Amino acid sequence: MKLAFIIDSLDSIKTSKDSSYAMIREAVARNHQIYVIYQHDIALIDHVVTGSSRVLVLTDTPYADGHWYRAGELTATPLHAFDAVLMRKDPPFDMEYVYSTYLLEMAQAQGARIINNPKAIRDYNEKLAIARFPQFTAPTLVTSQLSLIREFLREHRDIILKPLDGMGGASVFRVHSTDHNLSVILETLTHYGTRTIMAQRYIPEIAQGDKRILLIAGKAVLYALARIPGPGETRGNLAAGGTGKAQLLSVRDCVIADTLGPILLKDGLMLVGLDVIGDYLTEINVTSPTGMQEITKQTGLNVAALMLDAIETEVESGKL
Repeated sequence: MKLAFIIDSLDSIKTSKDSSYAMIREAVARNHQIYVIYQHDIALIDHVVTGSSRVLVLTDTPYADGHWYRAGELTATPLHAFDAVLMRKDPPFDMEYVYSTYLLEMAQAQGARIINNPKAIRDYNEKLAIARFPQFTAPTLVTSQLSLIREFLREHRDIILKPLDGMGGASVFRVHSTDHNLSVILETLTHYGTRTIMAQRYIPEIAQGDKRILLIAGKAVLYALARIPGPGETRGNLAAGGTGKAQLLSVRDCVIADTLGPILLKDGLMLVGLDVIGDYLTEINVTSPTGMQEITKQTGLNVAALMLDAIETEVESGKL
């Protein structure tokens, strides 16, 4: 197969933990051809959505500059000429990202196979999407109104505040009812009441980890990656210093995954990362879910291979 990956700069990828790299490595092992496209390389040319792509070759022995790859010259290729295009660009989910999903949706109409479905990526805001499944969520408020947030804090006394467009735990605050910095935190996060944010009741089970459950083609990977906060920290994100520990899914984890999996797959979301703290669903990650390598290293289960199996099955069946 000819597989194109829309990703961040190759030089920014941490090969020891990056899930896109794990999938690329698995695809290369299966003799698939790999191409790399950057977000700004996507263009509509003569009514055809095209990507300026580079052939990617992995290197066992890095060159003097330390590269783990060799990249070919840029070649303009219609996206529908690839067997599948994996949209793996990290947030921020800004307007440039949105424009990319519009172009990718046009490419779909021209016959391109895009993973994940660009319309679904737009529709499933990674924070707000949990509202579709209220049976699994802790008490949650979404608003830009400072008075409503203060009222929510008075009711629950210990809450988490976070922006709707962040990733990696950035700008996530834990706030107590006696917090003397409340006003400045609210003003900063909401831009003085002009930006919508999310407030959630604090879930003390975060001490046991913020579990990342990977869904591949609607089915949960057997192990979750529990991201355990460091000392004095309330965020389990690995980017915020958390420690990842692979563990078998709990009964509750399975209920959440089994309920959401078929729904998300029907909407065109083949690879999803569910975030679960204790018994509660806290996020639905659809842009560039990670955690594959940590689970594989700790359990021996080749998660990237499961994803490539799913892609090959879908391409061969013509379902994508």
